[in-house]
Amino acid sequence: MKSLILNTATQPIIPSGVASRRSFMGSASMLSAGAVALLAGKDSLAQAMGGDMSKDAAILNVALGLEHEAINAYQLGALSGLLQKPVLDIAVSFQSHHKAHRDALIATIQKMGGTPVAEKKIDDYAKALKADTLKNQGDVLDLAARLELGAINAYLGVIPAFGSKDLAKIAGRLAADETMHFTILTNALGRPLPSGALSFGA
Repeated sequence: MKSLILNTATQPIIPSGVASRRSFMGSASMLSAGAVALLAGKDSLAQAMGGDMSKDAAILNVALGLEHEAINAYQLGALSGLLQKPVLDIAVSFQSHHKAHRDALIATIQKMGGTPVAEKKIDDYAKALKADTLKNQGDVLDLAARLELGAINAYLGVIPAFGSKDLAKIAGRLAADETMHFTILTNALGRPLPSGALSFGA
């Protein structure tokens, strides 16, 4: 079996993914201070704040569902056999970043007393992503690049809504991961990188 592939978080070309990501980004600014503390790795501070975090867990579960979708999207690309070895290796590295995002979300949701949303079956992701239309390596990379670009803009777009600097920093770090991925994928496709400054998040 081929190695699992790559990454990314947002789905601008998938209607259900768009709706879910917009839902997450629209509600992320309502996360409690305790939830922000947990995401920032400050467990003791979160415990001191107390409060009901059930709504926070539900918001983060939307983000977790998107990470599941992203990981599986690139698993489909890898399992397709369309990626050459060097590209597959990079894809696996990218996927590991999204697995780290997923694991952080799962840990935070569990600390809140919530139940992390389960991963769907691979066939469900294949249908949503129209995996049957991927015919060559370029198709896979193009899909990945579009997903990454959507993730960049979504994370950058939500930063101004955060009252918490910690949560804004987390979103910024996620956007930085996605930007790195998008840049490498664009280069692999032989496409020019954005020529102007301030190309993302507009």
